[in-house]
Amino acid sequence: MACVTLTDTTKVYPGGVKAVDRVSLAIADEEFIVLVGPSGCGKSTTLRMIAGLEEATSGTIRIGDRVVNDVPPKDRDIAMVFQNYALYPHMSVYKNMAFSLHLRRRELGLSKAEIDRKVREAAVMLGIEGLLDRKPKALSGGQRQRVAVGRAIVRNPKAFLFDEPLSNLDAKLRVEMRAELKRLQRRLRTTTIYVTHDQEEAMTLGDRIVVMKDGVVQQCAPPLEVYDRPVNRFVAAFVGTPPMNFLNGRIVRQNGGLAFDEGTSVLPLPTSLVRSLERHADQAMVLGVRPDGFSVEAPPGGPHARLGVKVNLVEPLGDRKDVYMTTAAQKALVGRVDGRISVVEGQELHMFIDMNRVHVFEPGEMGVNVTATRGGAQASAN
Repeated sequence: MACVTLTDTTKVYPGGVKAVDRVSLAIADEEFIVLVGPSGCGKSTTLRMIAGLEEATSGTIRIGDRVVNDVPPKDRDIAMVFQNYALYPHMSVYKNMAFSLHLRRRELGLSKAEIDRKVREAAVMLGIEGLLDRKPKALSGGQRQRVAVGRAIVRNPKAFLFDEPLSNLDAKLRVEMRAELKRLQRRLRTTTIYVTHDQEEAMTLGDRIVVMKDGVVQQCAPPLEVYDRPVNRFVAAFVGTPPMNFLNGRIVRQNGGLAFDEGTSVLPLPTSLVRSLERHADQAMVLGVRPDGFSVEAPPGGPHARLGVKVNLVEPLGDRKDVYMTTAAQKALVGRVDGRISVVEGQELHMFIDMNRVHVFEPGEMGVNVTATRGGAQASAN
């Protein structure tokens, strides 16, 4: 096992297209880290540079204590699992899993008996011991994915690299497989770098998640920290389903404190935010509210504010429901509320906002979260 370190790693393609821009990451030994972001953000390119499938334009990549920029992929002692499984169709499951070990048998000093033991142990670990004689075409998508993971496990690499490995599976199987992958990583204690565009997958799998946009790391932190203290509007909007609501307005002074004027209502801000917002008084800002920060009834304890809204759509979700609503000033808001409370389309009511859970951002798509330091240290970002 080993740590993986990227220092100012950059990838520029012909024509000046910068896919990855000075990414610096220190991935600890045995850590499960997830690179997440929209298509084209540079996450897969970063993974491929670690694997040696893409050459870094500048910067350094270390696996353990060794700089591997000029080391061929086969000599980096990593194992990669791809989105399309990349199994040999003419080989059985057993031969697919054993293939890389047979290729390097002399180099690794392995006997045929030792290779057989490694393959069968990995098959039992993944629950595919009864499939070893089958060929890939006779397997389901989930079984093929397990074979691809098994082929990586038998190599006992310093690091596992996963490039959107679950994207071809149906929703139910994806949930099952990601739980299996996490259990497996905890058991093997192998450094793991995982790429996905699915922020829910990132939140459930990673010890830390790395949110990327346009080749730049926006934030790198444990999942709950990214959710609770996003460093900017992009991260706040990307992490969370439904995404965070953004209300345009101004910071105003009110009754010796500060409040947020969203155009139709003035929402008193808690005293805990005054220090970080004082210098923004009388400025245009953006209030961020998670959908579950809304409630139909006043939340017990703590500061809350009332916002008059009109309900446009209600989506029942069992014990919760999503309520899509507007104000005269805000055209797209969604609240996630108790599913047993009666709310109907066309209804006008007051929604309560838990003001201890709001965020205040500077204007613009990448507006900085000026309240991100509340309750702890500033969330890290590159």
